[in-house]
Amino acid sequence: MAVSVSLPSPRSLAHRRRPPPSHHRAAIVGFRPISGTKSDASGDGVRRGEQCAVQLTSKSRTLSAAVNVDLHARLSIPPKDRAEDMQAEVRALARAANATEYHPEILSAKYSSRPFKVVSRMLEIFTGLGSFALKLAVDQRRGQLELRKRQRAAELTEIFTRLGPTFVKIGQGLSTRPDICPPEYIEELSQLQDALPTFPNENAFACIESELGAPLGSVFSAISPEPVAAASLGQVYKAQLKHSGQVVAVKVQRPEIEETIGLDFYLLRGLGFLVNKYVDFIYTDVVVLIDEFAKRVYQELNYVQEGQNARRFKKLYADNQEIYVPDIYWDYTSANVLTMDWVEGIKLTEQEAIEKRGLKLLNLVEIGIQCSLRQLLEYGYFHADPHPGNLLATPDGKLAFIDFGMMSETPEEARSAIIGHIVHLVNRDYDAMAHDYYALKFLTPDVDVSPIVPALRNFFDDALNSTVSELNFKTIVDGLGNVMYQYPFNVPAYYALILRSLTVLEGLALYVDPNFKVLAASYPYFAKRLLTDPNPYLRDALIELLFKDGKFRWNRLENLLVQGRKDRDFTTKDALQPVLKLLLGPGGEELRALVVKEAVRITEVIVFGSMIDAYDSMPGFMKVVVRNSNANGRFKLSDSEKRNMLELRDRVLKVWSLLRSSDSFDPSLLQSLLQVLEEPEARNLGSHIFGGLTQRLLARLLQQVLRSPAIAVTPK
Repeated sequence: MAVSVSLPSPRSLAHRRRPPPSHHRAAIVGFRPISGTKSDASGDGVRRGEQCAVQLTSKSRTLSAAVNVDLHARLSIPPKDRAEDMQAEVRALARAANATEYHPEILSAKYSSRPFKVVSRMLEIFTGLGSFALKLAVDQRRGQLELRKRQRAAELTEIFTRLGPTFVKIGQGLSTRPDICPPEYIEELSQLQDALPTFPNENAFACIESELGAPLGSVFSAISPEPVAAASLGQVYKAQLKHSGQVVAVKVQRPEIEETIGLDFYLLRGLGFLVNKYVDFIYTDVVVLIDEFAKRVYQELNYVQEGQNARRFKKLYADNQEIYVPDIYWDYTSANVLTMDWVEGIKLTEQEAIEKRGLKLLNLVEIGIQCSLRQLLEYGYFHADPHPGNLLATPDGKLAFIDFGMMSETPEEARSAIIGHIVHLVNRDYDAMAHDYYALKFLTPDVDVSPIVPALRNFFDDALNSTVSELNFKTIVDGLGNVMYQYPFNVPAYYALILRSLTVLEGLALYVDPNFKVLAASYPYFAKRLLTDPNPYLRDALIELLFKDGKFRWNRLENLLVQGRKDRDFTTKDALQPVLKLLLGPGGEELRALVVKEAVRITEVIVFGSMIDAYDSMPGFMKVVVRNSNANGRFKLSDSEKRNMLELRDRVLKVWSLLRSSDSFDPSLLQSLLQVLEEPEARNLGSHIFGGLTQRLLARLLQQVLRSPAIAVTPK
């Protein structure tokens, strides 16, 4: 019979044991609609939006309890009051107080006394990996190692899948490490999905009751009869909260997953010591790599940590109206159970279903790219696993992130170094690119980069036949991967995950548009950052990009402005202020000298360009008068000199037109600029420009008077 029960207080939720069998349990007895849901054609197992529920029954006819209305109100949808939300989060943390963390010494002590279990699992692992190693040895003996590389990579992917959750995670991790794996292996392992068999509902529901300390029926009024998705660490149900009617996703951890993963990492760590000792061609410390990866996997096992990741992610990117991040229901969350908003959406791999909704996949991918760039290079906190199953297109066209188990952070100094690295790539400055790897922590200071420079040049000289924005990102990753694989690189985890994130997004776009280039979509963001960011490193990078041999490259500035305007956050004010601060601030002497030289050159070009225009617009008889008074031609300029002057004048005027026509251009900026020009450094700068211009024009005038040979002007 159906019963009504009261939910225990939040304090007791953290401490109660799972109710004994005599308490009522959830039994799936039929289907009925879950209110507030919509039909959707995506999902696995139960289709998203499918009508499904469980009815709650009791074996004990004596069980009944009153509903605590105040408590129900407190445990409904995520609290609107931040203080209340924080209290709920604290309660969830209390429930996860005993969540297991990775400590290799504890694992060693635990499994050293369980030889039978260790040997059994060791045989299972070595049977799979040993047969693979034997095939590699045969290939090497026959000289077929390169020929069969892709075939062996596919076989390794299958072996990892058979060996279970730990090795699925390891395979996914290896797919982000170009310093360890050849490109063929990276490509195959990147296809490794979390598609593992589901575990019984009885185990999942028992876990929910045990973790939340309450019968299933007091928490949910309905729950899907089968998981809607299953991954390596857990599976997800669609449910409806009893006391609010809110539709939620409930993620439940696999039983005994900690035991399985702990034993595997214990064995792998022992193997890592052997690899470090006997394998010479792997430069990376394998034990450190295993420990780093194991720590990350154990963090994924703590669902409260995942909830905190989601909360932090939402706080940082809530200003982006095109991104959706579900709320976490802290009072229904523990180390092994995570409850969040149910997201109605379609996987990005289901292009046909997306287009039926009137949405465009490319638009969604570009939203993902722009959001990823902000994650990587602004706040440094990013979603490290944006595979298609973790990204959904919502009915209103938003991009929803739904899994926050794997997050990573980009160190602050690395964010600027990455943008600088792009500048060096644009300039084909391979020596500077090689030295960037020190700042990015790819190489230790004792490593000589001189042998790396030719390898970079050989690859990128071919790759850069087109403009940088037309490069295929995967081509760059593969090329860098080959370089990193041949030299003693130790790629930090954050950078490997960055490459994976952007490669996945580009791969999604290529389903729709084979010509899509992730760098082309990213370039507006890089342009905006270079033009607006006051970071000294990026200011230097901008100068390096715009000046060559003491001359300003107006075509580069024009391109930056064109691309920067494509970014919705770009404003002219943001672009001008950092430049003026750098130009007029302390330490700007070298830049001021370059600016004075360029300002004189441009002013001369504009003046003479106007004179040329005036001459060309004269009636014929006046041109005769001018020619008679200037026997050596118009203003003593050669045809090539005039052409170069006019081209440069037009380019400068086009840049000014771009600045003036920008939607973000504010005429009041001119007033603030006039105020800046009253500063002492600005007045000195102006006097130097005036002096240089006077000297240049006097030289021109003297040339006219003396009919001397033309002074060469090379405005390019």
